[in-house]
Amino acid sequence: MVLSGVDGRSLEARRYREILAALVSDMGGDPSEAQEQIARRAAMLAIWCEGQDTAAALGTPIDVAAYTTASNALRRLLETLGLKRVPRDITPTLAEYAARRAAEKAQAA
Repeated sequence: MVLSGVDGRSLEARRYREILAALVSDMGGDPSEAQEQIARRAAMLAIWCEGQDTAAALGTPIDVAAYTTASNALRRLLETLGLKRVPRDITPTLAEYAARRAAEKAQAA
């Protein structure tokens, strides 16, 4: 199980799931196991970087070398996954198209 023993209600856990879902969606929704593993690491690094962004914005000193290393690692992971979105095929089937047209005609009548 992913993140076993972690309270899934925490802000970080929710953000992790949000980022991971977005990455999976950007890959077209059906990643390979390798892509999923890379996406998980990217989501975790993204959360860590966001935490550092928040700390810096609040005036808390951050380790710039660690931040730079994490940012570069995140960039490389995202490049590996592909930085462009993969469009999902939303073309309706012939039956879906016919049903929609019939519903539109029924509404117009």
